[in-house]
Amino acid sequence: MKLDSSVSAVVTGGASGLGAATARALAAKGVKVAIFDMQKEKGEAIAAEIGGVFCEVNVTSDESVDAGFAKARAAIGQERILVNCAGTGNAIKTASRSKEDGSIKHFPLEAFNWLIQINLVGTFRCIAKSAAGMMTLGLTEDGERGAIVNTASVAAEDGQIGQAAYSASKGGVVGMTLPIARDLMSEGIRVNTILPGIFDTPLLAGAPQNVRDALSASVPFPKRLGQPAEYAQLAMTMIECGYFNGEDVRLDGAIRMAPR
Repeated sequence: MKLDSSVSAVVTGGASGLGAATARALAAKGVKVAIFDMQKEKGEAIAAEIGGVFCEVNVTSDESVDAGFAKARAAIGQERILVNCAGTGNAIKTASRSKEDGSIKHFPLEAFNWLIQINLVGTFRCIAKSAAGMMTLGLTEDGERGAIVNTASVAAEDGQIGQAAYSASKGGVVGMTLPIARDLMSEGIRVNTILPGIFDTPLLAGAPQNVRDALSASVPFPKRLGQPAEYAQLAMTMIECGYFNGEDVRLDGAIRMAPR
């Protein structure tokens, strides 16, 4: 896909981290970008920086997502690009025994469902609604209508202790990538997913230096945290390369996560 000012994009989770880096990379090519996020102040700042539009969106709500797409399309037109970076995590064992009194408790199911709703259902919600919009567009010179990039995690394949819900949510994103690409193939819409490893996002920004150093040392090569711009670089390749479709790609410095 050729990227220029005739193309519009929506980036969920675009107010920080991987999403913000991708929004900047798209804008640098002239693409008009709408940022979907719940962090209003940060999202508006990024949108102002790149000349885009901010939409306060909760991906777990049909009404919120519909309103976000309506606002974005009114401002910059129907998107040909969707990048899904909105997501969160938690770490709770499936069942555990208290060291203090020996009592046993299991993973609270509401917490499990909450994570699935954000990371998996929220991603699919945005894909379905965006794809329906893309189908109203004409074909580009390359015979395309759109390109979608999703964010999973290496935890989809080697989740750690306490990551049952997180791994399930991200594994779901990986698992649905090819079927969705097949669903949309006759419409000229490509779908790919990135599985990031340990990245230097706001989540790790406040971690003690010794923790950051240990995480960096655990990466085979290069021995450092991934940079959001590197995620954006792969996302841009997936968008621009017309033969990139139905793929799930790890971006992790060859790391394979240990149990803990």
